[in-house]
Amino acid sequence: MTFVTHLESALDGTHFDAGRVLTVHQGRPLWVRYDLSRVRAAVKPADLHARESSLWRYRELLPLPLASAPVTLGEGMTPLLPCPRLGAELGFAHLLVKDESQLPTGSFKSRGMAAAVSMARHFGLKRLAIPTAGNAGGALAAYAARAGIETFVFMPEDTPAINPLEAHLCGARVFLVNGLITDCGRIVREGVDRAGWFDMSTLKEPYRLEGKKTMGLELAEQLGWMLPDVILYPTGGGTGLIGMWKAFQELRELGWLKSDKLPRLVSCQSDGCAPIVRAYDAGQRFAEPFANARTLASGLRVPAAVGDCMMLDAIRASGGCAIAGKEERIIPWMQRVARREGIAICPETAVCFDCLEQLRHHGKVLPHEQVVVFNTGAAQKYPEVLAVELPRIDKDQPVVYESLL
Repeated sequence: MTFVTHLESALDGTHFDAGRVLTVHQGRPLWVRYDLSRVRAAVKPADLHARESSLWRYRELLPLPLASAPVTLGEGMTPLLPCPRLGAELGFAHLLVKDESQLPTGSFKSRGMAAAVSMARHFGLKRLAIPTAGNAGGALAAYAARAGIETFVFMPEDTPAINPLEAHLCGARVFLVNGLITDCGRIVREGVDRAGWFDMSTLKEPYRLEGKKTMGLELAEQLGWMLPDVILYPTGGGTGLIGMWKAFQELRELGWLKSDKLPRLVSCQSDGCAPIVRAYDAGQRFAEPFANARTLASGLRVPAAVGDCMMLDAIRASGGCAIAGKEERIIPWMQRVARREGIAICPETAVCFDCLEQLRHHGKVLPHEQVVVFNTGAAQKYPEVLAVELPRIDKDQPVVYESLL
């Protein structure tokens, strides 16, 4: 049994049978649609308390049929951490970080791949391939290994070293490409017929989005079925932001939210790769590819996103905005957040904090508002960014303790 009714084109609303393996329609993604009246009759918010503390607690709002076992690595609910010291410095009374780094593969990509690989196994797919900026490749490799599915991963050659190593460790065939993620995407796309794999690119299949939307479901539950005033989210491919907006729409239609007011979504990008920001500023629905994309935040180095219109629609519908953080502020923000709150944020989230400071300065986010910043990955997965020369002590020499202070 499933509560899914059909899949729907994000471009023109065309409906498709949910029982088939599908990718995109006219080059644009598909939405998974549910019979929310049946969901409302089947489950109430109070019923969730007795369920496992994982994204699978929202089973009626996920595509995998109830009779099918999910592919899981124990992806539990991630903590929502108050940041009083940092908040006070920035001028906010209610600043929170939702820490996705505590998921099984160290990033929010675990959510999408848990759902996508579960559906791939449900449909009997035997070979998967993905172009990735890093974390998605590692997550796919891990969940595909769990499912016993052959996997091919294509990454830019300057991807953080941890990412290809973790994918290789899980048995994926890993290839480094002397180009950007768009070049990796072309290789995967052209190999669909010749190599016989299924393309697991961002939004090229409809189910990663469903896993990502559980961030929004969790956030609402953790806040007592209320939502914050503002959400800042680092956007490369954008599935997290798109998925959360979808979750909020579904929760409102279900009647689970205690207020109809939805958060303003802020799409945060680096000024070294900001196609969504440029499109937002220009009033466009589709983003032009960003030339010469460069950023330490490898997950944001996506010069062209297939879900650009979905991101921009969600941002505008929410009353939010798209803004670029300064590339040179990434490392200082990683240090500042860790030193004030003990939260080791990834470079992508560091961009969010630079954006938040800008918004506060311009009065776009107010001191009394509740603000949630998503930490989408673990800082430890970016050793090249964190590299530092530390002082050394010779064990054979007396220690001058005063010099250490």
